[in-house]
Formats: sequence, structure tokens, C-alpha cells
Amino acid sequence: MKTEKVAEYIISWLKEYAENAKVKGFVVGVSGGIDSALTSTLCAKTGFPTLCVEMPIHQAQSQVTRAEEHIKQLKQKFSNVSEVRVDLTSTFEDFKNVVPAAESSPKVDLSLANTRARLRMTTLYYFAGLHSYLVAGTGNKVEDFGVGFYTKYGDGGVDLSPIADLMKSEVYDLAAFLDVPNSIQKAQPTDGLFGDSRTDEDQIGASYDELEWAMKMQDAGKTENDFSGREKEVYKIYERLNRINQHKMVPIPICEIPDNLK
Repeated sequence: MKTEKVAEYIISWLKEYAENAKVKGFVVGVSGGIDSALTSTLCAKTGFPTLCVEMPIHQAQSQVTRAEEHIKQLKQKFSNVSEVRVDLTSTFEDFKNVVPAAESSPKVDLSLANTRARLRMTTLYYFAGLHSYLVAGTGNKVEDFGVGFYTKYGDGGVDLSPIADLMKSEVYDLAAFLDVPNSIQKAQPTDGLFGDSRTDEDQIGASYDELEWAMKMQDAGKTENDFSGREKEVYKIYERLNRINQHKMVPIPICEIPDNLK
């Protein structure tokens, strides 16, 4: 990848989109992870006002610290960067208190994890509406179009996706080129939605390097029968997630009424 040229291209794309949309800037949810750090840096480099929003919900201190370090660095480099912190922990707890109680289960845990992401999306759009900004998505290609590792109408609810055509490895390359803090570059990827230390790899069962490989193999027309051992296991993980999460990746189905019934 021509890292410098790719960075310039994305920055130019963001500027042109904002100008055509006649908006004033960007808002980005900053989590302390590599994807949001890269996205916010690219937005900052456009020269447009860029609002970095921290939205902790029972967040691990290490994630909060990394987010704060990144935002501080951005503000030192770019006068167009501002920040706001909205602690949504009490909002999340209020939500849990008003919905009917449910017996603890993996489904409940996942539903509540997705609720966290959707509360954050709502918050980002509040600020976007307030300032006439666009919500910049932070999903990469493997997450958005490979395994669907994001929350529908949560972190998937955005106005534009500047890094969604980058593999995770390319995200790291670009982040290193743009001097994203080392603490973020070295941190284990995590969505931080469960209030514990589980990583993305813990949840998925495969690393991003492995998923990238599987994505390329599927694009090449391979099947699980072409592999054995760990490769076969990884391919099956990728293929299953890609299949069951298609509802996130394709347009919302519309029931089109036949003309003869209208």
C-alpha cells in the first residue's frame, strides 16, 4: 500500500464530501482503539472542525487513558480539534432499570452490549445535529464487509466511512504513518462493550490477520475443503460470520408491492 498517497486520498475525499454536503465538520467517537484514532486523525487533517467524543460506559481505565492521550495529542497538533466527554454509564443503567428484567444469558449480554453502541450512536448524532457535522464511521473492511463485527444502528450508524476499504493491517500501517500514539498501536483490539477484558479475537475466535487471509481466500473462490488444520478452522469461522451477518451488509429489504395490487 502506498501509505502516504492513501492518507492524502482519504483526506481529500473527506474534504470534498463535506464541501459538497455543505456541512461544517466531523464528529468522531473516540474509544482508545486504533480505528477511531486513525479516523479522527484523518478528519483532523482535513482542516474542518473535528469533534472527538468520549462516551465511556463502565469503561476500562486503560481504554479511557488511551483515548485521552490520543485526543490530547490531536489537540496539540490541530487547532481545529475539540473534545467533549459524555459519561453514559448512568444512562445505560437507567435503561436497564426501565426495561423488563430478563434472566442473565449470553443473549441478554449481547443485547446490552449492542445497547451501549446504540446509545453512543445517538449521542454522536446529537452533536452532529447541534453543529451541522457529519458522523464519521470508524469501521474497517474486515469488520464492515467481512465478518460484520459491529452493531447495526450502533457503530454501524454513520454518515460516511473513511476507512471501510482498509484491511486492519492497512489501518495499522496508516496509523503508524500518521503518528497515532504507540499505546494505541500496541493495544489489543476490543470493542469494549461488555465491561470486561475480552478482546475482539476472544469474541471472534480468530485474529484480524487470520480474518484478512480468510477474506482474501473467499474472494479467490476457495472453500473450507481447500484447507486443513488451523486454516480450515479460521476459514469456517470467517465464512459463518460472513453468512449470518449479511443482514448488516446488504440494503434493508423492502417489501415491494406488485403494480397489480395497487
